[in-house]
Amino acid sequence: MTNWLRFRAALVWSLAASLLALAAPAHAEKRVALVIGNNDYKNVPKLQKAVNDARTMGDTLKQLGFTVMVAENQTRQAFSESLLAFDKAVDPGDTAFFFYAGHGFEIAGQNFLLPIDVPAAGEGQEELVRDASVLADRIIERLQNKNVRTAILVFDACRNNPFERSGTRALAGGGGLAPMTQLPEGVFSVFSAGPRQTALDRLSNSDDNPNSVFTRTFAKELLKPGENLVQVAQHTRRIVSEMAETVSHKQIPVYFDQMVDDVFLNGVDKGPPEAAKETSKPVEPPQKVAALPPVSVPRTPPSDSVNAPIAMFSRHNGGWTVVFSIVDPALGISWRMGDAGEFRETGFLDTLDPRTRKRMPNPSIELAADAPAATIEVRYVDAAGELHGPFPIRFDPEAALIHDQRKILDMTATSWLSFREFNGLLVYYTQLMSYRCAIREARVGIDTTVPDKVLKMPPCDPKDPSVIPSDAVPFLKLPPATKSVSVELTYRDGSVSEIKSFRR
Repeated sequence: MTNWLRFRAALVWSLAASLLALAAPAHAEKRVALVIGNNDYKNVPKLQKAVNDARTMGDTLKQLGFTVMVAENQTRQAFSESLLAFDKAVDPGDTAFFFYAGHGFEIAGQNFLLPIDVPAAGEGQEELVRDASVLADRIIERLQNKNVRTAILVFDACRNNPFERSGTRALAGGGGLAPMTQLPEGVFSVFSAGPRQTALDRLSNSDDNPNSVFTRTFAKELLKPGENLVQVAQHTRRIVSEMAETVSHKQIPVYFDQMVDDVFLNGVDKGPPEAAKETSKPVEPPQKVAALPPVSVPRTPPSDSVNAPIAMFSRHNGGWTVVFSIVDPALGISWRMGDAGEFRETGFLDTLDPRTRKRMPNPSIELAADAPAATIEVRYVDAAGELHGPFPIRFDPEAALIHDQRKILDMTATSWLSFREFNGLLVYYTQLMSYRCAIREARVGIDTTVPDKVLKMPPCDPKDPSVIPSDAVPFLKLPPATKSVSVELTYRDGSVSEIKSFRR
């Protein structure tokens, strides 16, 4: 498939998602959280701070307007009952937050959360652990089945193998959890440490903080107003890694973002304060906070509008396509660049909106490839004929390009590498090179699952980002006996992909 077709496919996908949003009825979104902390394990090593971590996260989420269920020291049956109560508490369109502190274990790439009565297991007893534990992917499936709007999952479970015992052969697997990059849309997950890393409960014997290094940091970042989830995760990542380095330990939290748009839990960015007294204002009530502002935030919608439009930006060979999503049924949409000049109508599609029985307004506009950073003002006419807006949406070409290419890479992960025999064995990474603007570094491993070789990439060209320069070499020559190649991406936002293996 050519780059142009891939871009058009991404555009069609974005437009379809926007039209679904237009057709969706308005709902009274609520916030629901389940936090679990397990300390008192019966057959594997006990933990000291997991329960405190759950309590701290529960208090934090309550301040952010969540209805919170806190569960401590869960047996397998109690764990299931807590999840069932969580299922019943969430409704379609809600924001769901799941936090787990305790032992976690990875078996064959799947993550299992261990209840306190998990049995001691030895070599070859993986099924014993599977049957007695909770599959993390299943929690995501349950939330997806409830049609939640946003699912946030946080795991402070990256510890050593809990099944290691002196004098016995340990169960094959890994302490902590495996990366979760293949997430459904609308899911955001955070891990307290990266692959093959362990998370610190404390910095030293004199560290009397009741919480783990990750949770004490993450909870504080969540309460900072104007930070979206990516910013919260990035700031937590930097602070935790710096704290760990002070005791010569490597711990770099990772996150996996499958959100179409940015998510704010404590208000959108208010910009520079007009006066020092602004910093003492209480947090805005959650019902006045736009849950999903546009991708290229920051922006400031009117405080009394929870249905402000959001926008998705897609870069193609001819320029930019911007797709607006509006919750209210609309009879017309208009826009302009900046805060002056005439508004332009977007026109109409050849389809009827079932809610208004009138032609559906075109939700998209086109911008030139060299369009500079600017504010797009959008307004719309609702079904009653009332004009809403204008609403400011910030367009940042660099941020939008990175976000768009990252999404395409996630959707086309099976095409990152391809083998070809031509005067020897070659492995092509044309797909990665086409969307290199979203990549900080790409590494591959030849016949190993540990990527240790850096792929050469030409610099990102914002004027023509998907075009591969004529002098670039988008392939590697491999030994004829090569069986597989692994690949790992570090994205421009600092997050790291799952290690993916490609076999001949």
